[in-house]
Amino acid sequence: MKITEQIKQPIAYEMELFEQKFLLSMSSKVALLNRITHYIVNRKGKQMRPMFVFLVAKMIDNGRVSERTYRGASVIELIHTATLVHDDVVDDSNRRRGFFSINALWKNKIAVLIGDYLLSKGLLLSIDNNDFDLLKIISIAVREMSEGELLQIEKARQLDITEEVYYDIIRQKTATLIAACCSLGAASVKPNSEHVEAMRKFGELIGMAFQIKDDLFDYGEEAIGKPTGIDIKEQKMTLPLIHVLNNCSKKDKTWLINSVKNYNKDKKRVKEVIAFVKANNGLDYAIAKMKQFQSEALDLLKVYPESEYKTALELMVNYVIDRKK
Repeated sequence: MKITEQIKQPIAYEMELFEQKFLLSMSSKVALLNRITHYIVNRKGKQMRPMFVFLVAKMIDNGRVSERTYRGASVIELIHTATLVHDDVVDDSNRRRGFFSINALWKNKIAVLIGDYLLSKGLLLSIDNNDFDLLKIISIAVREMSEGELLQIEKARQLDITEEVYYDIIRQKTATLIAACCSLGAASVKPNSEHVEAMRKFGELIGMAFQIKDDLFDYGEEAIGKPTGIDIKEQKMTLPLIHVLNNCSKKDKTWLINSVKNYNKDKKRVKEVIAFVKANNGLDYAIAKMKQFQSEALDLLKVYPESEYKTALELMVNYVIDRKK
């Protein structure tokens, strides 16, 4: 059995019901909107985010979930989908998970409006049901994701990222949404309890490990749907490169910055940068940091009694750093 199927097993019923509720939460009187939202639903990814919501809720509340849990999972998936649609417009990307992106099929104007529509549907789902605590969790995540993206753009222009700034960027850009999933799961069954913050922290740590794993793919030989060296080509400063930049000689640093700034489209030069980062322990350092975040996340689960939901969450944490794509 595939690891993702193993993780899903204890929440198979909830995930099936969630899919029906999620499709309903996107419905509209506008035919074009429904056609596009159907297209989105039929090309869904692994659905890790709703899985986090249900697993956390069931681990905390002895295998129980509530209607609030379903709404929390729907809200997070609506917001996440909205950000992906907008990301494809921002990145001028024509593909998403191997399929044409919304902007490629329906053009940018419609894609931006679809993203706005999904965002508003997510917010209204919370407001209409008086889930104001859930709405606050989501709204903070959206604000942080926008700030993280803008901080990355600002820093990429100067290439002066320290390790601390890098952690700030990935915490806001990636980890904050997974943190929101886990705190939503806790808040949906045990509102205002200490579990909400504990699970937010748990999700944040997983998100940090997840992003570092993504950074490492840029240096790998495996076909993972993202060509090697793409982060360097896009002048994205990732942990392996940042570590080497901050720990090499002045001459090498000048060469590295010049390569990323002025030769980032030169395949031979990009390969040289990748080789230099590997030779100077950039990857080993990033792997050690990723494992540190992983172990801190697993530590936070130790206080909870053994259950199939806790086991599935532990599998999820390990899957995040063992995955091949």
